[in-house]
Amino acid sequence: MGLSINIRFREYIVEVICLLYILLFVYAAVSKLLDFENFQVQLGQSPLLSAFAQWVAVLVPLVEILLVLLLSFQKSRKIGLLFSYALMVAFTAYIYIILNYSSFIPCSCGGILEKMGWRQHLLFNVSFILLGFLGILMLAEKKLNYIVILRLLLLTAIIAIGMYIAFRISEQIISYHNSFIRRFPPHPAEPKDTIDLEFPTYYFAGAGNGKIYLGNQRAVLQVSVLDTAGLQVSTYEMHLKKRDTLYKSLQLRVQSPYFFISDGTTPLLFRGLTRDWKAYSVAIKGRKFNQLSIIDFQTLAVRSRKAGSGENAISIFNLDSTSINNDSLLKKQIDGLFDTDGKLHYDQLTGRLLYCYKYRNGYLTFERDLSNAVQRTTIDTISKAQISVAYVKSRGELKFDKPPLTVNRTSFFYGGLLFVNSGLPGRFERLETWDDASIIDVYNVESGAYLLSFYIYDIGKKSIRQFFIYGSSLYSLNGSKLLRYKLTKEITKHFSKTKK
Repeated sequence: MGLSINIRFREYIVEVICLLYILLFVYAAVSKLLDFENFQVQLGQSPLLSAFAQWVAVLVPLVEILLVLLLSFQKSRKIGLLFSYALMVAFTAYIYIILNYSSFIPCSCGGILEKMGWRQHLLFNVSFILLGFLGILMLAEKKLNYIVILRLLLLTAIIAIGMYIAFRISEQIISYHNSFIRRFPPHPAEPKDTIDLEFPTYYFAGAGNGKIYLGNQRAVLQVSVLDTAGLQVSTYEMHLKKRDTLYKSLQLRVQSPYFFISDGTTPLLFRGLTRDWKAYSVAIKGRKFNQLSIIDFQTLAVRSRKAGSGENAISIFNLDSTSINNDSLLKKQIDGLFDTDGKLHYDQLTGRLLYCYKYRNGYLTFERDLSNAVQRTTIDTISKAQISVAYVKSRGELKFDKPPLTVNRTSFFYGGLLFVNSGLPGRFERLETWDDASIIDVYNVESGAYLLSFYIYDIGKKSIRQFFIYGSSLYSLNGSKLLRYKLTKEITKHFSKTKK
């Protein structure tokens, strides 16, 4: 009689455990399937599952439904309970890895657990692991309990190790072999201040000594100086000591305490000190150019034009000697002009130059003597410029004959990190967000690894036209507004601090 009661009690415990698992898996599976797109997006943000999100999103709810069926019938209950236990161990290992090894903690996902915090998830899952462990023991023969326990512990260890290996593989794929999956950790850039500049004609010209310098296309000899501490803007007039040459478009570049004014179409530029904003002419020996980055008082990096063909190249101007040209750095794909369009940067913190292509998923870094070039790719999948150009004979010019596909709208290089305002949505992203925000992708230039992405939201329906990094802040120009964002440790921990 006592043995019969004991058996019935064990069966009752197993029934309750199976019912709890059934309720959990039915709710979780149905929740995932009813909001499948959101579930897939959330998996795409997972540090462990990003690389496998597409098939994991389908597999997990199907497995949960299969386990419900196995647990519902007496004959398959034992195997169903074993696999349920294994699945909960996998879920728990996943949460533990996220909390202890991941570079960031994503938003939660998963039906009934969606409103819980990650540590609550962990405790919830552990309770179901213990229930599954008890249920399997109840179904086992008493004399074999110690063998069952050892096997369950071995299974737990194998699953945990497997999940950690999957995490490392996913990190490697996302960082270095990305198939266009972005990660958006919580709040890597926090909005702080907005300044109205009144006109949408300002551009970032440089920084130094706690100040950001703004040029103005509307008033080319005017400079506005933003004090980053008090966020006060002061405006000054620049004075050129020689103005007997016609200029097409003067551009200001500042590396405090020096500033340069150039046109690029004439063999002359102006150089001065920010203390009085007086600039004196300096003759330069080299090609015409259309972009300029200051390396130091005597040295400039420019995007030059090859003689004859007019194709883009990179040159170094030393104001005391002749220029250095490297015509093989920028790789021609179609015309050598539009297909190599992009943005040239010099990072004062690392002493490296970088060129980020506009119409393809590439960037290259090199030394200030144009040596040691390293070619890398962004996570976008457009490796060849999607452009079509035509020669307008009457004007002697090459022009686009249809709108090009812009991959990297604009970029900035600071502290060893490349920040790219991308022009293309990635996988598992909500397209609605692109209507009122710009996406910034961040890369570690030394390793070539993709790190993370974040949103910069439009202001008054005006999106980013240029942005600038200085210190631990990002400054963006949206129409006539200047916005400041505080970069959190998610980003600043990756900055290089000194030149190498």
